[in-house]
Amino acid sequence: MAFNQALPKLVAEAIQSIVGDGPSGLHEPNFRGNELVYLKDCIDSTYVSSVGEFVDRFENDLAVFTGAKHAVAVVNGTAALHIALLLAGVEEGDEVLLPTLTFVATANAVKYCNAHPHFVDSSAQTFGIDPHVLSDYLHTATEMRGGQCVNHRTGRVIRAVLPMHTFGHPVDIDGLMAVARDFNIRLVEDAAESLGSYVEGTHTGTFGMAGTLSFNGNKTITTGGGGAILTNCTELAARAKHLTTTAKIAHRWNFVHDEVGFNYRLPNLNAALGCAQLEKLPEYLMEQRGLYECYATAFSEIEGVSVAREPPGCTSNYWLQTLILDDENASQRDSILLATNEIGMMTRPVWGLMHRLPMFLEASRAPLPVAESLERKLINIPSSPGLGRNS
Repeated sequence: MAFNQALPKLVAEAIQSIVGDGPSGLHEPNFRGNELVYLKDCIDSTYVSSVGEFVDRFENDLAVFTGAKHAVAVVNGTAALHIALLLAGVEEGDEVLLPTLTFVATANAVKYCNAHPHFVDSSAQTFGIDPHVLSDYLHTATEMRGGQCVNHRTGRVIRAVLPMHTFGHPVDIDGLMAVARDFNIRLVEDAAESLGSYVEGTHTGTFGMAGTLSFNGNKTITTGGGGAILTNCTELAARAKHLTTTAKIAHRWNFVHDEVGFNYRLPNLNAALGCAQLEKLPEYLMEQRGLYECYATAFSEIEGVSVAREPPGCTSNYWLQTLILDDENASQRDSILLATNEIGMMTRPVWGLMHRLPMFLEASRAPLPVAESLERKLINIPSSPGLGRNS
């Protein structure tokens, strides 16, 4: 494709043709169901903190929707990641493989375990970790010692791999599971952005030892703040619930704690909101798929840019609709951001790559050419459920 000088104007007009003339946020919450009813029930019960029927109901509803055997609700997605990594046996001094193209919470959770992030490259097709590139890298950068994968350079054990399903598009999870088996590395999924996304009919977050979800205000459904740990292992689920409730041993009145735990349980108020949101989730998913189709049509005739689509064999929730600039037009990214935001259409670039952040400059990393290319070329555009219904 050739350089398209008119691209900023054309992109702004295309987005406006879908979302209309008014201001549009990137991903705004929708409250169309029983939110007020359930919140009132919660307040009337006086159980508004971390104990109450809506917490149990929300966990059960999440497990049913995702197909996970267990779901443990927590205060946010970062807390879910922290606990999931502890469940996977990540200890002080270990390394965890994760994409440099991710939100900072993924890397922060590794540091909460006093472990070390080890940044790896992404796939241009899924935006998540590329298992083929990762396998080649590990064959050269690590060795097996006593059944453990060890980083040649640091001498540290690589304990886990933490893929993230970027913008709701599933990674090549089968490929990553094969890498994890080959190198005896545990797999934890950061499915914060992919509630409602599937790989060959199986929900993201249910492939590894554990998976995590986020229900921040900008996610497909929201509990205000909130997250969850998914697992098919009953023992891990019980330990997750124990750790997230201050490691308190159940008793009618005594307070006995048998280890250092965390005050991470989701309040009943937030869970009430989540129960109502889950009831509307199928509707939201249909609308976000419809929005993708509207954008794909609108951008089909514009040279120099395309709309990201779900990987083959996958069903994406299309949480954040994403433009991909051709290499020749990558230099226009900031001009497009300016042109769209100036007319009230919120757009943003992908996160700054983790290995460039000051606290991670010394972290181990693989060659990262694809992630560095994607950073220059990706733009998120308005993605709220309901947009595009009248286009």
